[in-house]
Amino acid sequence: MAEGKEVVLITGCSGRIGFKAAEKFSEKYQVVGFDVLLTGKFPGLELVSVDMGSDQSVKDGLEYVRSKYGNKLAAVIHLAAYYNFTGGGWGHYQRITVDGTGRLLDGLKSFICDQFIFSSTMLVHAPCEVGQKITEESPVIPSWQYPKSKVLTEAVIRKNRGAMSSVILRIAGVYDDRCHSIPLSNQIQRIYENQLEGHVFAGNLSHGASFMHMDDVIDALWLSVEKRKSLPPELTLLLGEEETLSYDTLQREFSRLIYGKEWKTWSLPKPLAKVGAVVKQYIPFMPKTFIKPWMIELADEHYELDCTKAKETLGWAPKRNLKSMLPMWIKELKSEPLAWYDENRLKPSAWVARQKS
Repeated sequence: MAEGKEVVLITGCSGRIGFKAAEKFSEKYQVVGFDVLLTGKFPGLELVSVDMGSDQSVKDGLEYVRSKYGNKLAAVIHLAAYYNFTGGGWGHYQRITVDGTGRLLDGLKSFICDQFIFSSTMLVHAPCEVGQKITEESPVIPSWQYPKSKVLTEAVIRKNRGAMSSVILRIAGVYDDRCHSIPLSNQIQRIYENQLEGHVFAGNLSHGASFMHMDDVIDALWLSVEKRKSLPPELTLLLGEEETLSYDTLQREFSRLIYGKEWKTWSLPKPLAKVGAVVKQYIPFMPKTFIKPWMIELADEHYELDCTKAKETLGWAPKRNLKSMLPMWIKELKSEPLAWYDENRLKPSAWVARQKS
């Protein structure tokens, strides 16, 4: 450890947010990163293999931190969690996200730690109507397993944080300069390949969800740690861009940028959309689709955020916006289709596979 540097522990450090956070915090702090699969290395970061689903692994990881860096931590940034976009897997949510956080908090009781930061999601809240704004006091009604696991974990933190202050960040959908957003990249793919699914939507086309740039997430984490001495013992904040682009707006903008023409999207009744999704999933020789039957009911949930509290307590506001990123993504897609698909972990159609950069 560099002389005089405080220690920040980041779980899920090999993930997209975790690794970017480690890069930022290593400028000032000694960073210790926990993850199952360890990737990347640079000065100021030490990676430790830890499985949040294992009592012994978490215990061993924390003992290693104590033996090398002592028992004082400036902050723990807890990003490790289970996520499954295909549905199901509650046992993993319980073991890794909920119980894993409990294991970590139990182990931290023997440390002197200023702050515990948890990455939650805006999806813990019930959706709103167009023109309304969700605040931290809005109803908490998770509609599927991922946000449900976050709600339960938030409760674990409040109950077991001990002397540590806690910051719960309810984060909007995250993208970056290369997209790296599962719903947005799949939406782009459907239009780029002129898929039938690209012309239909289950629900209200005027609805949409808030997003935010990766760099704005890192800014919020940085401000939370830097201002930890002045923050309240328990703090919950919504983070996201306050302008929500509707699904139809995104459809039209993607089409304009890709093809230079108007794009027509039809709204389908949910029962009909579910039938179509089932057919695509289970009929042999039919190409599989990203949209699963369980997603249909949630497809048009609307999220607009009021992030006033984050502005007042952290001095944070997003510096980037989703709409300004779209031309960059589409330019890269059109220039190197296969590279863009690979970057966003998309399976190219036969037509895309024949494209040459």
